[in-house]
Amino acid sequence: MAVTPDVPEPVEVERPEVERPEVEPDPWALQLVVRVERASPPSATAALEAAAMAVVALLADERTADLDGPWREPVRRWSSGRIRKIAKRARGARWDAVGALDGVTVAHRGAEARALVPGPIATAPPALAKLQVSGLELDDPDRVEVPPPGWSGPVLALNPSVEMSTGKLAAQVGHGAHLLWAASDADQRRRWLDDDLALVVVHPDEARWNQLVPSATVAVRDGGFTEVAPGTMTVVALRA
Repeated sequence: MAVTPDVPEPVEVERPEVERPEVEPDPWALQLVVRVERASPPSATAALEAAAMAVVALLADERTADLDGPWREPVRRWSSGRIRKIAKRARGARWDAVGALDGVTVAHRGAEARALVPGPIATAPPALAKLQVSGLELDDPDRVEVPPPGWSGPVLALNPSVEMSTGKLAAQVGHGAHLLWAASDADQRRRWLDDDLALVVVHPDEARWNQLVPSATVAVRDGGFTEVAPGTMTVVALRA
C-alpha cells in the first residue's frame, strides 16, 4: 500500500446545519461487509475494529492513492460529498461472492470485514444488493472502556449515551477511522501503515467520554438518516 498526502482532505460526515433534500439524488456509499458465520461469529468489538481498519486500508491502497489508480476517481467522487457508509453481513457462498468485488478485506482478532469501492447505492452489484443490513448483533466479550496499557495508536471511542445497532456502529467507526486518516500527516499515516492499520474501539463511560471529546482529533456527527437524530455525536477518534 502506498502512503501519499494526496488522499481526500478531511470532511464532515454530515453537516446538519445545512439543509439537505429529503431524497438525495443518486446517493453513493462505501459498503462494508462483515463476515458472520453461524459456527464462529466474531465479537462485536473485533468486527467494529475490522470494519474501521478496512475503510482505511481501502483509502491507503495504491489503487486509490496513486494518481492513475483505478479506484481513485470513484473514491474521490464519493469523498467529495457525504461519506455515507452502509454495513451488511455475509456468510458462506455470499461472503465468497463479495470477495470477487473490488475492495479490501481485513482479518482482525477473529473478525473479517471487506470495504468495497464506493458506488451508487441504486446500482449495487447483485452479490451486494442481496445482503442484509440486519443480523449483525453479536456478543461482545472483547468490550473495553479504555485502550490496553501502553497503547499509542488510534482510538475510536463510542458515545455511551447513544444506542445503535452493531451495523450502525460499524458505519460510524468507519467514518471515524476515515476522518482520522484524512486528518493525519504523511508521517502519521506511515506509522499507522507500519502497524498494519491497528486501532482500538473503546466503550467509555459517561465521565471518560466527556474527557475524550475535547481532546479528540475528529468527531463524527451523524446526518440522522437512520437510528439517531441529526447532529448526534456518535464517535470520536484520537491517538492515545
